[in-house]
This record gives sequence, structure tokens and C-alpha cells, in this order.
Amino acid sequence: MQGTDTDTRHFRKGLGLKNQVKEPLRKDYKGLLVDFAREHEFTLVAGELTFRLAKEFGFCYGVDRAVEYAYEARTRFPDRQIYITGEIIHNPFVNRRLSEMGIQFLDGPYGTPEKFATTTRDDVVLLPAFGVSTEELGILQGIGAVLVDTTCGSVMNVWKNVERYARDGFTSVVHGKYGHEETKATVSRATHRGGHYLVVRDMEQTELVCSYIEGKPDAKGFADVFSQACSPGLDPSQHLARIGVANQTTMLSSESLDIARRLHVSMKHRYGAEEADRRFISFDTICSATQERQDAVVELCEEGVDVMLVIGGYNSSNTTHLAEMCTPRFPTFHISDSDCIVSPELIRHKPIDAAEEIETHDWLPAGPLSVGVTSGASTPDIKVDESIERVLSFRGLTRADIRA
Repeated sequence: MQGTDTDTRHFRKGLGLKNQVKEPLRKDYKGLLVDFAREHEFTLVAGELTFRLAKEFGFCYGVDRAVEYAYEARTRFPDRQIYITGEIIHNPFVNRRLSEMGIQFLDGPYGTPEKFATTTRDDVVLLPAFGVSTEELGILQGIGAVLVDTTCGSVMNVWKNVERYARDGFTSVVHGKYGHEETKATVSRATHRGGHYLVVRDMEQTELVCSYIEGKPDAKGFADVFSQACSPGLDPSQHLARIGVANQTTMLSSESLDIARRLHVSMKHRYGAEEADRRFISFDTICSATQERQDAVVELCEEGVDVMLVIGGYNSSNTTHLAEMCTPRFPTFHISDSDCIVSPELIRHKPIDAAEEIETHDWLPAGPLSVGVTSGASTPDIKVDESIERVLSFRGLTRADIRA
């Protein structure tokens, strides 16, 4: 490691221990069945079972990097207290593994000094792949703790866009989930120099914004929906005159594009095409890995399966959207871990419109069966392996019975 003391207290590009953590990472997360499937056209056959894996799934580059940095931090600072501001990624297995390594998760109100009350200059703090808000970063820099920054490059690209919007006098309209850590971090950058932001969850909320833009405001409806999802002092009649659109990087790509188009149409309706082009900016900030996984699921859906397994944390936005894409086509089961697959008669899963995990009975049909498999960008391959092996066991099969 080189540089000034400031450099060595904020590690942005790892800690130079990639080779030292390679074997622990392989042991904890690698999937041998997954590797075999990737070498054989993403298809595994055993007995009457055929598993068809999406051609892109599992850990993306940003997640891979975040987890690697966490392992490097534990190796580099074996005797230090290591904290993380929240889940490093949205996967229960990965976060549990970090806890087992002695990395503690900070708990408390987001962006407040209370959350960091136990943190000292001698401690190490991991910043998750979603990033942290400017408020949290400022608190940590004030404490002087060693920071290991795992923020994804795609997230930082969104930050650059909303910072530019604010600088140029545009209100940022962000397609995302207001309570999501990534969106919280993004909108904190949108208030630069008095800028404003508004977070829209879906097209229904977007229509409320469009009504204001088109001069047909629903003040009560707007206030009810966006009271917690906008910048302090936002006046929609004033601050929606110039807007820049961005996204939480893990949202459904097609929906983000539809929302941007709808907002642009409203601006044209209000101001005319030429003037609207001066008042409206949009950049597609869905990350490439999210897009690739969604495209791969579309392809798998077109090929067809009998049953679909989507593996990943229930609070993982990108995983949820994969399940959302599959649900209209096939019986789809979004599971958080392989142990949700209890038996051929019982599976625990979370439907896309459910608040909690539910149980479904007789989910796995008898006879020849094609099982589709995908996983979110925060799901390690070993969890895909385990899920496939669970299904195999119900037919009296093991990984030894698999052929390409």
C-alpha cells in the first residue's frame, strides 16, 4: 500500500491481498455444479430431471469485489474491530458469513451520529456495495476510522449524474425504492448546492408526478405518496420544471425506460418539444450486470421450463425483479436459501406480491421435469449448487448422476 495517511485510512481499491483471500473465497462461495453447467451450455441432466440455468446469474463484478474487500480487510486487520454500516450485499448467507468472521453490523437510524456511537479511530468500517450517504460518510470521516470502500462503480456512476443534475439546476427524479440503501446514498448527492430529488417507485407514482408537470396537480395525493420520498422543501409546482431522471441500478430495466419516456411526454405536453428537450435529461443507469441477468431470464422464459427457481435474498431488488419477470410465465419460487426447498411436497418462498415468506405444497410435479434456475447478483454460486442438489435428492439422485 502506498500514499499519504489519508490514503491509507480510506481504501478504495482493495488492500492488495487478493491472492491471500482467493482460497477462502473459493471455499465459501464457489459452485462446482455451476461451473460444470457453464461449460455445458447451462444445462444439467440427471434421470428425468433437466436443469436449465440462465446464461447470466449470480455474483456480479461489483458484489464479487465487495466480498473480496471484506475478506481482505479481515486479513489485513486481524486484531482490529471491523464494522460494516449495513448489509454488504442483500444475501443472508454472505452477511451471516461476515458475522462469523467477527465483522459487526452497525445498527441505528440511518445517517445519524447515534449509529456510529461505538466507532473509534482505531476501528475499521466497511462501506457496502450500495455506498453510503454523504451524511454517513461525513460522520465516519469525522471519527477518523479506517474506511474500506466497496461501493460499486455502477452506483458511483449514478451519483455523478445526479450531482450534475443538481449543479445544472435540475431536480433528480430517481426510479427506485426510497428505503433502499443505494437510493438513500444516491439522493444524498442530489441535494448538492440546494438541489432537489423525488423518488418514484413505479408507473402509478410517476403518473402523480406527470399530473403536476402537466398542470393538473393532485396536491393531496402527491403529499400522501411522496412525503418521505422527496427532498426537504420540494415544491412540485416549482421544482418539476426541470428534471433529470436516474435509477436505482437494480430496478427493472423496462420499467425504468417506460418511466423516463412517460416523464418526457409530460414535459413535451407542458412546454412543447423544443423547450422540453432543454428541461428534461435522462440517463439509463441500470447496471450492465443487472441488465444481463434480466436479458438472460427473458431468453430462458422464451425457451420454456416447467418450474422456475429464483435464488436470492428477499430484500434483494435485482433478485425480486427476476422473479417478477418469470412469474407470469411459469410456477416461480423465489427462495432465499437452499433450505427453503424442504421436500417435493413443501417449499418456502416469497411471491412477488407477498409481504412475507409463505409455504406452497405439492410444488414439484412427478415425472420428467424441466427446472429453470437463476439467482440474483448477490447470490453465491454455492447456493445454486445446494438448491440443485436438494431437488436431485427428491428423486434419489446425487451430483454424481448429472450429465451434460
